[in-house]
Amino acid sequence: MRLQEYWGVGPKTSERLEAALGTERSIEAIESGDVGALVAAGLARGRATRILRRANGGEGMSVLATRDARSVYKDLLGIASDYALTESAADRIRVLTPLRSRDDAEARLDAVVDARASWEALDGTTREAVRAAFETYADDGLDRDEAAVRTALAIRDAGVSGGAFADVTAINRDALETAADALADLDGGEVARGVDDELDSLRDARDATEALSADSLDAMEEIRSEARAGAEFGEVVVDYVASETGAGFQRVRDAAPDDAADAADFVNATLRELLAALREAADERERSVARRLRGRIADARAAIDAAAEAVEDLAFHLSLARFAVAFDLSRPEFVDDGFAVRNARNVGLEAADEDVQPVTYAIGDHDVADGSAADSERSPPAGDRVAVLTGANSGGKTTLLETLCQCALLAQMGLPVPAERAAISLSDDIVFHRRHASFNAGVLESTLRSIVPPLTGGENTLMLVDEFEAITEPGSAADLLHGLVRLTVDRGALGVFVTHLADDLKPLPEKARKDGIFAEGLDDDLELEVDYQPRFGTVGRSTPEFIVSRLLAGADGRAERAGFETLARAVGEEAVQRTLDDWSPEAAREAED
Repeated sequence: MRLQEYWGVGPKTSERLEAALGTERSIEAIESGDVGALVAAGLARGRATRILRRANGGEGMSVLATRDARSVYKDLLGIASDYALTESAADRIRVLTPLRSRDDAEARLDAVVDARASWEALDGTTREAVRAAFETYADDGLDRDEAAVRTALAIRDAGVSGGAFADVTAINRDALETAADALADLDGGEVARGVDDELDSLRDARDATEALSADSLDAMEEIRSEARAGAEFGEVVVDYVASETGAGFQRVRDAAPDDAADAADFVNATLRELLAALREAADERERSVARRLRGRIADARAAIDAAAEAVEDLAFHLSLARFAVAFDLSRPEFVDDGFAVRNARNVGLEAADEDVQPVTYAIGDHDVADGSAADSERSPPAGDRVAVLTGANSGGKTTLLETLCQCALLAQMGLPVPAERAAISLSDDIVFHRRHASFNAGVLESTLRSIVPPLTGGENTLMLVDEFEAITEPGSAADLLHGLVRLTVDRGALGVFVTHLADDLKPLPEKARKDGIFAEGLDDDLELEVDYQPRFGTVGRSTPEFIVSRLLAGADGRAERAGFETLARAVGEEAVQRTLDDWSPEAAREAED
């Protein structure tokens, strides 16, 4: 297979990979999702990630039908990768893609849920020991095989067993220790010091001879000084060089020339010949020792390969487990035709330490949310395939859409979701479209091109569309939105559409409903208080009296206050006054004064 047959690998990228890794190793790195190998070859990490996503999950990437869906996907992987135990695990998380098979999603969920249970079962000391073991694995100074073997030994030493750790602890310990010693002795292909005394002596003599050769003028002065005392010059050279280098008198004597032009030539020729002989002897000894070590490594190869695979998989699954623990994620149930979440939370807001109100929502067939609210209007009905979500400005409608998109994508990747309970059907296309405040025909056309083809061209589509009216005039927007709702129902898709035009819509088709989010007043800081939990089958209101009340309470000067009082009469003076009274009687009196 040619490298350029992979998505994103053009002539220049192919040439760079072949020069750094060779064709076979490059293909192996792409097929195995080895981001680190591509980055080491000179590719930017983002580019390497994109190539590997397409190579290993190209079919799944087609689920991300819009730019906003891809944005949520990338944000989720970015947050999840922050909990990785190793950089390699972080890279594997970044190349996760949506899955098209329920069996594949269930299999990954099994592994992550098992890893979470194993991680949570550890006490604090053992957990830190496991983390320290992976820090060893991530040490760039270690050969990859040696790092994996030493990590496996450290994990065993931590006293873990079973569950996610089973594949690591099942490897024979004696074989691991033999492998660790052999790999350490053959450090990166070079025999380590301390392994063979003869090799160490040859290396020391070689290095000393190189140093002496580099400083031969000083050596000549000392040799001449001794020769003046009456000693024979050649013997002085041999004694001096043997003493300074540790190469042995016979080896130095063998290196001395039979004739030389002068004393300096004699010394330099001796050092040159000695250095060549020492290099050859050291290389030959190293080859002999290395062959013996490679034999030991070959004998332990099964344990080494098992450790490399088990440790990498364990790091990956424990990293996802730590992400699941951090956000209290739950295993979703996969259903044939429905989407429902109980007490779902937005991962992005929680990652930013924002206060999050859990929200229950559902479309399609489900029973996951039954009984979740005290009154019937707050319990999502089953059977409605499309919901039109209405309500107050800053009421969390867009955040709800994003939360639903997060739940859909995490489930589709075979990962737990941020909800107390979830029942989700896999989608062929996830269409998420945020509100984009650009009012022109070009934006309208591009939006329709991005959201309609997935709906008409596929099956099991999930539509999450925000404020369609922001990109065209209200009258046309209401007609287009009604058409999208009907098309979603007719195509058997599931959808949630956010709008402020609920009253302008034609009667919705069967299996579609209107839901509403309501503002409830102002808090002590004059901020809008919103109940983010939608009320089902009820149109939400923007409640402008709350906004006018806030402006009136904070008005600066008589003229400004008079202007807001005029607006208060327009939206309902009694409602504004009631809001001010509920907010703070004192503030209301100040506003009156």
